[in-house]
Amino acid sequence: MTLKMKHKLALLFTAIVLALIGVNVRLAYINKTNGDKYTKKVLAQQDSASTLLPYKRGDILDRNGTVLATSEKVFNLILDPKVLLENANKDEKKDCVEPTLKALTACFELEEGDLRAILSERATSSYVPLLKELTKEEISQFQEEMEDEETGGKIKGVWFEEAYIRKYPYNSLACNVIGYTVSGNQGQTGIEQQYSSVLNGVNGRSYNYLNEDLEQAKSVKAATDGNSLVTTLDFTLQQIVEKYIDKFVEDYTDKNVPGPAAKRVAVLMMNPQNGEIYAMAGDVDYDLNNPYDLVANGYRTQEEVDAMTEEEELETLNQMWRNFCVSDGFEPGSTMKPMTVAGALDAGVLNGSETFLCNGYQMIGEQKISCNKNTGHGIITLEGSLMFSCNDALMQIGAMEGYDTYYKYQEIFNFGLKTNIDLPGETNNASTVYTASTTGPTELATNSFGQGFNTTMIQLASAFSSVINGGYYYKPHVVKQVLDANGGIVENINGTLVKQTVSSKTSATVRQYLYNTMYGPMDGNGNNATGRKSRVAGYAMGGKTGTAEKLPRSERKYLVSFIGFAPVDNPQVVCYVVVDEPNAADSKAQANSSFAQEIFKNIMKEAMPYLNIYPTEEIPADMQEEVAAEQAAAQEPEEGPKEEEPEEPIPEGSLVDPQTGETVEMPKAEDIDENAPNVPDGAGDGLLTGTIDTSLDDNAP
Repeated sequence: MTLKMKHKLALLFTAIVLALIGVNVRLAYINKTNGDKYTKKVLAQQDSASTLLPYKRGDILDRNGTVLATSEKVFNLILDPKVLLENANKDEKKDCVEPTLKALTACFELEEGDLRAILSERATSSYVPLLKELTKEEISQFQEEMEDEETGGKIKGVWFEEAYIRKYPYNSLACNVIGYTVSGNQGQTGIEQQYSSVLNGVNGRSYNYLNEDLEQAKSVKAATDGNSLVTTLDFTLQQIVEKYIDKFVEDYTDKNVPGPAAKRVAVLMMNPQNGEIYAMAGDVDYDLNNPYDLVANGYRTQEEVDAMTEEEELETLNQMWRNFCVSDGFEPGSTMKPMTVAGALDAGVLNGSETFLCNGYQMIGEQKISCNKNTGHGIITLEGSLMFSCNDALMQIGAMEGYDTYYKYQEIFNFGLKTNIDLPGETNNASTVYTASTTGPTELATNSFGQGFNTTMIQLASAFSSVINGGYYYKPHVVKQVLDANGGIVENINGTLVKQTVSSKTSATVRQYLYNTMYGPMDGNGNNATGRKSRVAGYAMGGKTGTAEKLPRSERKYLVSFIGFAPVDNPQVVCYVVVDEPNAADSKAQANSSFAQEIFKNIMKEAMPYLNIYPTEEIPADMQEEVAAEQAAAQEPEEGPKEEEPEEPIPEGSLVDPQTGETVEMPKAEDIDENAPNVPDGAGDGLLTGTIDTSLDDNAP
């Protein structure tokens, strides 16, 4: 090599060294002045894939802690074709595709052909759900395969995505109150809808990234679970209510005429002292775990569903989901009368000493409006107006109050206004309620005994509760407590006192009237207390019957009801039963509140002991036979499998004839005819020897 060439190489080497030094100096300068800036840029371009960490929606509990709705963790099986194909190899020892497919098909109901099609068609995808909502048990075998030292390293591109599904352990129990959820944890109807934002939490995320040392790192932001709700519902009372609704439906379907037991049946139970709802149910229910299937829920036949349009099917579903107790208005009938009487007493229009002549009707202008007893009740007291449910007397009371006073108290009792119960779908019926400026004599007369305007069960029960609890109107509610994910109390929701409707004196007077509506004696005119069929022997209760003639009046269709409470001196529970168009032989038979009283009595007979309400009264003479029969039935032993008497040992040398059960003595050797032909072994199996009675029954042909 020439000297000249050596000089050139030396210069080139020097230049390269100087360039490298310059680059290092420049990098050091950049790192010092803008290091953080460029670090963020670099990290932003690195793997920042994240995994959703779902929150758990809060539980819904009854007042005693029974879980009515909960969220269960499930797992979605996810395939990452991109990662799996990156681990494909012609060398069988290094290949991961075949071991992964083998494990998937062995542990799950998956077809190998389908999986290969996914790998072919979605080779660049990193997220292909294969199966959803798998339980811990269903994925355990595959997880064991993944953790196995020999096979685990060959399974790639498969992972489990955590999720939650809403479950309702008691299926249809309290369905119209609880409601259900759809995807995204969105509540639909009931508590699930009303408190959806309280029940929901916040999702978390798990991030993968390269840290400043260019090492793989993970950042986890944990999910925040939703709050749980303790409701005012009582699991046991709800079961009792639903049991006797079902019993009524079973007993009365096709009983008097072909058809259903009633158009609608509904029951509401509440605490009159604070507005807590204990139970709320109707005869139309559905499985909260399967709320969209009209056929499975027994609401429609498959043929009917097939004939529906989408709009008709949705409307039918809405009817199935509807909560009759808060969403449906109806004319209440005579259950309105306690409020009319209470308003008149509280306003000083009446003092309780008044009497009324009922001749069976009132003439309002030229219109004749009949009493429920066409022949008339005769002369009755104010108490008798409720005891005998006299429309004539109530029309006279309404006229004595006048427009201003009557409609003032109707508003005080919240008719035509929402109660603002914490459930969606409440109607106010404002369009049907008259005011002092829009009414006339006929409207005032019919309104006084509960006709001519609509209310809902929750509106009437809340007003009635205020009349019998001392005069205090509480906002009805179905949630009493909010708990955090650890069970700590976030909020207590106590009864909200809205207003005082009547004085405590008026309340005590009406309570006594309602007691006698169930227990009062026959008066001198032969009038009997109308609520006698709802009595539970030994208990001091009060209540009021209701019969409302539906529109159009010409069809003579009736909605009957009963609302009652116990005990009389300090009411702890109100139960309101409505039966719309009960199955009856004719319109006269349908206009009988005994249908509702029967349900009320059955419910209260079980509910009062459970609520620690004890019998304090002597058993009325006309109920002693009923009580004696119940006690006798309770003492009868339940029919069960009879114990078999021990069999006597069969004497040696005998056997039992399987046809007659007769014990037959086997022949002895000396009794056998020596001249009898020989019988090959086994040819005589099943044959018996001995004396057989061949005489015929005297009555045989």
